[in-house]
Amino acid sequence: LISPYLRLNDRIKELLEDKNRLKIDVRIVYGKSELQPVEVNWLKGLSYVRTSFCKNLHAKCYLNEETCIITSLNLYEFSQVNNNEMGVLVQRSDDPDLFRDTYQEAQRIIRISDEVRNSLEPALKPEFPDPSNPNQIAGHDDEPEISDSGAKLTTSKLAVKLGIKTPELIELLIQKCYLDERIGKPYLTDLGTSIGGEYRRAYGGYFLWPEDLFASACTQAIDGTVQQLGC
Repeated sequence: LISPYLRLNDRIKELLEDKNRLKIDVRIVYGKSELQPVEVNWLKGLSYVRTSFCKNLHAKCYLNEETCIITSLNLYEFSQVNNNEMGVLVQRSDDPDLFRDTYQEAQRIIRISDEVRNSLEPALKPEFPDPSNPNQIAGHDDEPEISDSGAKLTTSKLAVKLGIKTPELIELLIQKCYLDERIGKPYLTDLGTSIGGEYRRAYGGYFLWPEDLFASACTQAIDGTVQQLGC
């Protein structure tokens, strides 16, 4: 559920509670919140509903595994009751390419958002489903300013070296199967480990990569993007 404004009516709360009982992972991304303290406390009690803050968010998109609505409607009771809104329905079965593109953009918005904690204010470090898992997701915005003695760099430092943004590098790592995207988050794969990728649990979790990971003739940075050269 992606909406700049977040204010939930009773019907939406009922649906979220039902998904939570079914242990279905729900992600809410918002840009402004008008929740009252009692609503904040209610949302805190939903273990399977995770909330993220995205600066300058203006998109409104609501999707599940099969259906997506791109719309002018905010997840905001006033808009639902008072405004004249429009939207476009996208179904995976009817237009798989468009659905895939929409889903990938939604995942990108989740990745650039800051997962929030109990107060519904942006968290200093993201929470993770299972911090004890050695292949757990690492938060790229909270990586320490370090370079390993073994000539390894954090994701953000490697992105700076390549002259691209961290989310763009994460996309490339996913494309090359060094990371695997699960529930909107990247995880280190066996292939990523085999080429020298590491997950470190400190500082909320981060990845380390060989400094020369993309130094071969197969890849190079051109005009701010990493280009594949046909290998």
